[in-house]
Amino acid sequence: MALGKWIGGILGFMTAGPLGALAGVVLGSVFDGMMDSVNTADNSGTYGDSAFNAKPQYDEGQRNSFLFSMLVLASYIIRSDGKVMHSEMELVRGILRQNFGASAEQQGNDILRKLFDQQKRMGAYEFQDIVRQCCGQMARNMDESQRLQMLNFLVMIAKADNKVDPSEVSALKQCAVWLGIDERNIDSMLGMGGSSLDDAYKVLGVNADATDDELRKAYRSLALKHHPDRVAALGEDVRRAAEKKFQEINDAKDRIWKARGL
Repeated sequence: MALGKWIGGILGFMTAGPLGALAGVVLGSVFDGMMDSVNTADNSGTYGDSAFNAKPQYDEGQRNSFLFSMLVLASYIIRSDGKVMHSEMELVRGILRQNFGASAEQQGNDILRKLFDQQKRMGAYEFQDIVRQCCGQMARNMDESQRLQMLNFLVMIAKADNKVDPSEVSALKQCAVWLGIDERNIDSMLGMGGSSLDDAYKVLGVNADATDDELRKAYRSLALKHHPDRVAALGEDVRRAAEKKFQEINDAKDRIWKARGL
């Protein structure tokens, strides 16, 4: 498998820990070869020919780690209801193509299928424990906004067939908790895209009887955490995906404000 930009530059935080171990199993000799090129006595764990490139390489490493992490969690969410839906796989391919480039689509599809195979070999409970450990590693190395964007992609995948199974909701909330995120954020994300007033309250994560001050506080908190600039380091395409989510938050806020005459 020619990974190209997937494992280009430095590898980010997935070079060690449970994510690194899983990458070694799934990506095999390709990952090991890149690790050898990164961790040598001459470069002391860097990749490239000068310190001038350190920031772009760091961002690329974070992006690669984010991408592989998303596929690990996607493999867990997709299989949580016991079946792999064509619509879910198509959505993953679409996310990869739109947010990470055409080459990532096929490579990501191959990696996802290898993750499914690994899940079968390990068994559901052992794989679940690996996912939990990987989430802990992500929580230590991603800021909250990046983890929220990760969860947003996972919710989009779960909604691909226009029906979110209770087992998928449970798996999504598990991942949220393991990532150090309040599981109520999943309810908020599941409400995105709806046009009703109830959906709008769900997006802001408040009850319909919340006070105006509580609404304003909830909106400010969401707007701060989900601002697209907070995921800019992952690439302009990921930033655009965050902009769509940010707009949905603002749309929900506008519906409530209009209903209340604020």
